[in-house]
Order: sequence, then structure tokens, then C-alpha cells
Amino acid sequence: MIASRRTLLMSAAGLAIAATGAVLLRRAGGSAMAETAAGAGAIEKLELGDAEWKARLEPARYEVLRNEGTEPPGSSPLNFEKRAGSFHCAGCDLELFTSEMKYDSGTGWPSFFDVIPGRVGTKSDWKLIIPRTEYHCARCGGHQGHVFDDGPKPTGLRYCNNGLALTFKPAASAG
Repeated sequence: MIASRRTLLMSAAGLAIAATGAVLLRRAGGSAMAETAAGAGAIEKLELGDAEWKARLEPARYEVLRNEGTEPPGSSPLNFEKRAGSFHCAGCDLELFTSEMKYDSGTGWPSFFDVIPGRVGTKSDWKLIIPRTEYHCARCGGHQGHVFDDGPKPTGLRYCNNGLALTFKPAASAG
């Protein structure tokens, strides 16, 4: 009878974890690497071999974008970027976020409450046992970060991004 209770409890815990992951995926608008908005198919995919990515990216960016690494919190100068402009994938230059979407989450990583529609795909990440929703660039598949449901209004989402996965382009100054 003890084994049956243990099995029941473990099954219930597994279902609770899976349900949490499903809720986060639904809130993020995705499924296993599905684009999060209509029209995402209009983005031409960039597919390069591993050697091409290594030649194209510096080692730290390669680790984050191609191996789903994570930079240390507080290490990105993009945390402090306050100018008007846009944030692009460092792997393929696809615009992912505007500066209006950025906010200070206090986490140590650049954070955004929304993404430009159709620009990211999501999948479940079980590396920490508890499921998280990972998001990638829709063009090159480069790992950007994870999305959580503890962000500000209007979306309630926090796209927690690796700074190494992004480049910032300031808005053209009016002159």
C-alpha cells in the first residue's frame, strides 16, 4: 500500500508540474518551438552549420545562442540601455523587441513585457526539473532566454533575455 501511495503522490506532483508548464506555454502563446503569432511563417529561416555559427559568433555568444547557455546575472550592459531603439537577435539581426517593451525587472537580465509578434518560437525547458518556457529567435533558432508570468501589465509576461543574445540599435535621431 505504501508503494501505491508513493506512486499516486509522484503522479500528482508530475501532473502539477506539467500543468504549470502548460499554463506558462499558453500564456506565452507557444508550444514546442511553435511561432507565437500568425504570419511567423513569413520570416525566412536562416540555417547554418555548426562550423558556420562558430565562425560567425564570438565564443560567449555562441554558447548562449547555439548551446542554450545563460550569462551571469548583471553582466550585460543592455540592462542599463535606456535609449529609444530596438533589440535584435545577435545571431541573425532579426528585430525581436522595441525599447518601449523593455523594463527593469531587477533580475539582472534585460527584460521585456512583450515581443514583436511572430519573432520568437517557444518550447518547454525541463533542465531545472520544473518546466520553464524557453524562447528562440524565429529566424535562426538562437536561444534568447525564458518567459515567465510575473511581468508587468499589459501582458503580465517577463521575457528574461540573455544580453549576449541581443544587439541594440538606437533609433535614428530626428534631425
